[in-house]
Amino acid sequence: MAEKELELEDGGSKKKLILIIVVALVLIGGGVGAWMFMGGDEAATEEQPMSSTASSSDSNSGAPAASTAQMGTALYVAMPRPFVFNVPGSGRDRIVEIKVQLLVRGPDNEETAKMHIPMIEGTLLKVFSSANADDLVTEAGKAAIREQAVKEVKAAMKEITGREVVSQVLFTGFVMQ
Repeated sequence: MAEKELELEDGGSKKKLILIIVVALVLIGGGVGAWMFMGGDEAATEEQPMSSTASSSDSNSGAPAASTAQMGTALYVAMPRPFVFNVPGSGRDRIVEIKVQLLVRGPDNEETAKMHIPMIEGTLLKVFSSANADDLVTEAGKAAIREQAVKEVKAAMKEITGREVVSQVLFTGFVMQ
C-alpha cells in the first residue's frame, strides 16, 4: 500500500513539474517576444540615415548658422510645462493653453536648447501673449503665431549662441476657452 501511494505521488509531481516548465517557457517566450518587439523599432529608427535636404536650403541662406540647424538627426525638446495665458477677443477675453515641442537637428543643438529653456519659454510667452483670440480661432491664425514663434526663438538663440538652434516650434496641444 505504501508503494502505491509513492507511485501516485511521483505521477502527480511529474505533472506539476511539467506544468511548471510549460508555464516558465511561456513566460520566458512572452518576455523575449515583447523585448524584441519593443527593442526592434528603436534599433530600426536609429539606423535609418536621414536624407540631407540641407544643401538646397543652405545655398539660399549662405549663413553657416542656418546650415547647423538643418543638419543632423531630428530631435524633439519638450517644454517642461504648457503655456497658459489670456488673450483678448472681440466678444470676451479667452484663456489659451499651448503645449510646445521644439524640433532641433543634432545632439549638440538638443543640449543647447535644453540649457536655454527658460529663455525660450520667455520668448514664446512674449509671442503668445501678443496674439488675439479672434486670430487664434482660425487655422491661418495658428499658423501665423507658430511662424512668429519660430522666427523669434531663432533670433533669440542666434543672439545668445551665435547659431540657429531650433528648426521648428511644434504645437502638440492647443486649447482655447
